[in-house]
Amino acid sequence: MTDRYAVIGNPIAHSKSPRIHALFAELTAQDMRYEAILAPADGFAAAARAFLDAGGRGMNVTVPFKLAAHALADTRSSRAEAAGAVNTLIFSPAGIHGDNTDGAGLVADLTRNLATPLAGRRILLLGAGGAARGALLPLLAQQPAHLHLANRTADKARALRTAFAARAGVCRLQAGGFDALAGQQFDLVINATAASLADEAPPLPDGLYAPDSLAYDMMYGRETPFLIAARAQGAARLADGLGMLVEQAAESFFLWRGVRPPTAPVLARLREK
Repeated sequence: MTDRYAVIGNPIAHSKSPRIHALFAELTAQDMRYEAILAPADGFAAAARAFLDAGGRGMNVTVPFKLAAHALADTRSSRAEAAGAVNTLIFSPAGIHGDNTDGAGLVADLTRNLATPLAGRRILLLGAGGAARGALLPLLAQQPAHLHLANRTADKARALRTAFAARAGVCRLQAGGFDALAGQQFDLVINATAASLADEAPPLPDGLYAPDSLAYDMMYGRETPFLIAARAQGAARLADGLGMLVEQAAESFFLWRGVRPPTAPVLARLREK
């Protein structure tokens, strides 16, 4: 029988995941079907268990259910525990296992697709919510020289730094508000705030972007106010989060199927469309 997988969220009609996983299955000759499930805001667990009971093998989880997926999982990976959220569920006779592939997808996009090494670099991560938290552990594993967490509410950034301080290794991990960034320069600035959803840009001081720097917005599909401001402030390169979307999907696909799909042709197809 064809194995069934799905992405679950609310809303979900906009999701590119069914298209991405269909291309992965085609490229790797996997017998599987992938669908989108719209769950009621208060009905995630029931919808996930119904899919499992109907023979589902795994699910991707998107907004607003990543915390609920964390609670639903019987076991969780170390990166899911660090993120405090789950975006990938694996169903087996042993139970429901939760993982988080968002940070791995970000690092893969940066290092492979964008040819941006992270070891020894200066990184500014904007935001202190779930997106930033999910990215932190994989970024720290790349051993940057300096990683600075900045958030509109400085105390939230400092709390996140405290939570990850023991995992920083050789990296100098700092945190604070946006106003404390004046006079610093970074090789990579990552926008993990929700500002782009509101068509806004974080209020960043001038002079942040070092020569050959990259400004990266986790939002995809358009040039966001953050990227427009980054170009005006001297960022040498700009990138949106479409590559992160494809790479985190590839990591989920690998967890489910044991096969790592090629991502370059899939990303190219999505860019064409």
